[in-house]
Amino acid sequence: MGTFKDFKKKKDFLVCVDSDGCAMDTMDCKHIHCFGPKLIDEWGLEMWREEILNRWNEINLYSMTRGINRFKGLNAMLTEVNEKYTPIAGLADLTAWVESGAAPSNDALQKAIDETGSDMLKKALSWSKAVNSAINDLPDSLKLPYPGVKEALAFAHEKADIAIVSSANPGAVLEEWEKYGLLPHTDVVCAQDVGSKAYCIAELLKKGYAPDHVLMCGDAPGDMDAAKTNGVFYYPIRVRQEKESWEEFVSEGFGHLLDGTYAGAYEQAKVDAFLKNLGG
Repeated sequence: MGTFKDFKKKKDFLVCVDSDGCAMDTMDCKHIHCFGPKLIDEWGLEMWREEILNRWNEINLYSMTRGINRFKGLNAMLTEVNEKYTPIAGLADLTAWVESGAAPSNDALQKAIDETGSDMLKKALSWSKAVNSAINDLPDSLKLPYPGVKEALAFAHEKADIAIVSSANPGAVLEEWEKYGLLPHTDVVCAQDVGSKAYCIAELLKKGYAPDHVLMCGDAPGDMDAAKTNGVFYYPIRVRQEKESWEEFVSEGFGHLLDGTYAGAYEQAKVDAFLKNLGG
């Protein structure tokens, strides 16, 4: 597989596929085993552990904010903790940084710490690094493709180019997809190093695809927004219904793309079911 820069269009159709929470069953385990528990540890919230963990998962997995950036999710959760359970010292510092427009990343956070010396921002970075360490320690048995993904990719690859479009670390994506035999059914990887999902789709369109020949498969509202921004179709992989979603992609969804009937009633029905599933 060549680089994104070297990638050339081979087929008339393109299917873009997100990784975490869409093709790979990695999103739930990262939040349930890493993000939430490390939040409890960093801020000493053991007294309200069950309630806070349930709410963390609701914000990050099971509602319209599914897929939110980790620091934005952290700020939302700590704001609720501050209001409902116990004061969070320095919360205003985190809120101001999250709302500043700075890239919500560890590097940008470190820069803000160097500039302000904020103890709250130091704790946020400590939490983020602890999360990354915990994710690295997750057993492979918790990081598997959803049932039917490999078959769906192989099926679609016969008629379409396949692009991974993910906001995750490219090394982790390549490792996971190679480990489970998904890479042979893909043509190019567009991950965190290339840019946002909307940017990646826009750049892929420059390779010569007609927008109505392009489908974005994703599991979060951000994936849908990236598709809409570029005027391409969206196929949702519904949380807790991933197996059924991939089965329908093979039995119905991809066929609608190929025969030009995806637009209109079919796509709207898919989007409506997706939004209803997330409470939107």
